[in-house]
Amino acid sequence: MIGRLTGLIAEKTPPQVLLDVGGVGYDVEVPMSTFYNLPALGERVTLLIHEVIREDAHLLFGFGTAAERATFREVVKVSGVGPRTALSILSGLSVTELAQAVSRQEGGRLQKVPGIGKKTAERLLLELKGKLGPDLGLPAGGAVVSDNQADIVQALMALGYNEKDAAAALKKLPPDVGVSEGIKLALKSLA
Repeated sequence: MIGRLTGLIAEKTPPQVLLDVGGVGYDVEVPMSTFYNLPALGERVTLLIHEVIREDAHLLFGFGTAAERATFREVVKVSGVGPRTALSILSGLSVTELAQAVSRQEGGRLQKVPGIGKKTAERLLLELKGKLGPDLGLPAGGAVVSDNQADIVQALMALGYNEKDAAAALKKLPPDVGVSEGIKLALKSLA
C-alpha cells in the first residue's frame, strides 16, 4: 500500500493533483482544504495517501495532515459512504467542524455538503459518534473551542508529537490563544 508520496506538482485541477515522483506521475485526489494549501506548480510537496484498490481502478487520495487522513478513513467506514463522498465531506467541512457536528449531533450541518442527504447525515452521526475527537488529537467529546486549537494540535503532530501529548499540551493553554503563540507555549510545556 502507498502511505505517502513526496514529489513535484506537475498539474493542479481541482480536486486532482498530478504528482511527479521520480519521473512517475500519480493522479491524487485531495479535499479542497488540502488543495488550497498546496504550493505552486513545480514545487515539492508531501501528501499522506489513502489507496483504494478496485477491480477496475487504483485510486489515490491525498491529505496534507494526519488528522484529515484519519478522519477520511473513519468516514469511508460508514455504510453507504464511499471515498468520493468522504472527500466531498472533507472539502465542505474541516476536521474540527465535522467533529463538532458529530459530537453535537447536527445533521443539518452535514446536509449542507453536496451529496449528503438526510439519511446519510443521520447514518454519519450515528456511526461516527465517539470516533472523532480523541482519535484525531482533539479534546474528548469534540469540545474544540476554535479552529486555532485544532491548528495548534495539527502543528504539534506535524512536529512529531503524538496525539495524546498534543491534546494534553492544548489543555494547558488559554482558550483564546492565537495559533503561533499557542504553538510556542505548547512547545515550552512539552519540553
